Amino acid sequence: MLDTTMKTQLQTYLGMLRQPIRLIASLDDSARSVELRELLVEIASLSDKVSFDESGADARKPSFVIARENETTGVRFAAIPLGHEFTSLVLALLWTGGHPPKVEAEVLEQIKALDGDYKFEVYMSLSCHNCPDVVQAATLMAVFNPRVHTTVIDGALNQAEVDRRQVMAVPMVYLNDEVFGSGRMMLEEIVARLDVRSEEREAAKLTAKAPYDVLIVGGGPAGAAAAVYAARKGIRVGVAAERFGGQTNDTMAIENYISVLETDGPKFAAALEAQVRHYEVDIMNLQRAERIVPASETGGLIEVQMANGASLKAKSVILSTGARWRNVNVPGEAQYKNKGVAYCPHCDGPLFKGKHVSVIGGGNSGVEAAIDLAGVVKHVTLVEFADALKADAVLVNKLKSLANVTIHVNAQTTEITGDGQKVNGLKFKDRATDLEHHVELEGVFVQIGLVPNTEFLKGTVELSRFGEILIDAKGHTNVPGVFAAGDCTTVPFKQIVIAAGDGAKAALSAFDFLIRSPLAVAAPAQELAAA
Repeated sequence: MLDTTMKTQLQTYLGMLRQPIRLIASLDDSARSVELRELLVEIASLSDKVSFDESGADARKPSFVIARENETTGVRFAAIPLGHEFTSLVLALLWTGGHPPKVEAEVLEQIKALDGDYKFEVYMSLSCHNCPDVVQAATLMAVFNPRVHTTVIDGALNQAEVDRRQVMAVPMVYLNDEVFGSGRMMLEEIVARLDVRSEEREAAKLTAKAPYDVLIVGGGPAGAAAAVYAARKGIRVGVAAERFGGQTNDTMAIENYISVLETDGPKFAAALEAQVRHYEVDIMNLQRAERIVPASETGGLIEVQMANGASLKAKSVILSTGARWRNVNVPGEAQYKNKGVAYCPHCDGPLFKGKHVSVIGGGNSGVEAAIDLAGVVKHVTLVEFADALKADAVLVNKLKSLANVTIHVNAQTTEITGDGQKVNGLKFKDRATDLEHHVELEGVFVQIGLVPNTEFLKGTVELSRFGEILIDAKGHTNVPGVFAAGDCTTVPFKQIVIAAGDGAKAALSAFDFLIRSPLAVAAPAQELAAA
């Protein structure tokens, strides 16, 4: 099952095992069980510290447990974890075999100290680029705390179970048979929800931090570029971000960032963070800003108040909070979110295999989503408000060539219908005739653009009528010492490369502000070290 390159890489990784492990399979006569057995036998052949047996009796077949020697419990995969989940498989093997994880010691101690019994069931799809973070977080917790039990479930492989539980978006996490959360979640976020006092401790730790010369709010391409450019000036720089990498984490393929021929979003986000950390920037992840207090009100430093109660102070601030998917805002959308209403075709598309779905939006994102889904689902109905599709001609031509796609332009979505439990249709009005139509379907993918993450700035920083931060050519806002960059601003063309350039520009403007300010810039790091 594994090609020569993958075998060689895996054999190298398995050489890091410090103790023997077992692969215990629960199989039946199905073709997928044969496939899983082949994979596990192949893995066991690559290391004398890995053994394989078929003594498992789990109800989910095919599935397997990765257990320590002389044990029968461990992390269970009700999946054949290849594709995006191959890395999750490798890490589960290494961690179970005693190889230490690359996790902050403080977080690992939190996991070990969790007091309670936790049964995680993580539903994923092998094409989902957001799922590995959640899978790996739940896996790591199970390896390092014996009271945590994790099962990773491929929705496409366990369709009956997915239908019974009405899982229509991945990653979807159940904890002790109740829905715990959906969408991309980081390890620290999951642990914080289980450790009820962690937020209070984190807020106190953040508030105690010394003031920054430049504090960047947001960790997407704009925030990362700003951090690198500011840190290279030798000043104290911090980044407070809800999730480092921002929207790039949700991007399947990046093929237009100059000098990078092709990559995917999670890899790009990881590279951004690695470069920022290289410059010893203080990164504060999973932090959401709630208010900016200008220096004119504090009498000195700018204050950024966080959702967890923390307060960060700085001589200058760069806002790079990015944007999020825009909602269509019709009846049924909120009610059926993750129950048929989805926003990521790459992640959730496999859950709708053989079904009828709709895509709302005829721009590049919408048309690309429809093309992608057409290869998985039975039929795609694309609905576009304008009188023509707005996507690039090459994409439109590709879409029109697909036999299982229906296109409606000049169509206004009026309602997403359901049976109380899940989506069963979409209503739209023909804007030329005012006639209303209802399409029976099982999934709706919303792809109608972005809305800036700037609600917390109202009344402090001047915004456009679209909610974008008004900036000049150098990234200045109307508040002295506060700059902005990226998709949250009025700069046109929301692109990664443009955001990165604007982040660099904002950092240079912030440094220029600091050297002209009566508040002295902190001494470069090398001078402080020598003092």
